[in-house]
Amino acid sequence: MSLPTLTLCRTCRDADPALFGQAAAALETAGVQARLQQVDCMSGCKRPQTLAVRQSGKTAYLFGEVTAADLPDILTFLRMYQDSADGNFADARPLGNLRFKAIARIPADIG
Repeated sequence: MSLPTLTLCRTCRDADPALFGQAAAALETAGVQARLQQVDCMSGCKRPQTLAVRQSGKTAYLFGEVTAADLPDILTFLRMYQDSADGNFADARPLGNLRFKAIARIPADIG
């Protein structure tokens, strides 16, 4: 089974250059398995700093206004995401404030 991929925008206006390293450290400390990468612009410019989460066969997510304060909720999201067969959740309340930062849910290929 593939791992989820977290993609963090590094060129968002007011992007926190430390966020990538903080996310990597949080994943490692929590023992959460995921790939982490940075890219230039994901067109979430109205809600910087953006974070995408995707995994083969699952719904993908785009979050905006992500900060280091969201890392605990991101870890919760990743645990729930990995436990979900399709990447969808019946109850998003465990995601705390992160659930209000969702910009988009992109369905997986129906194939």
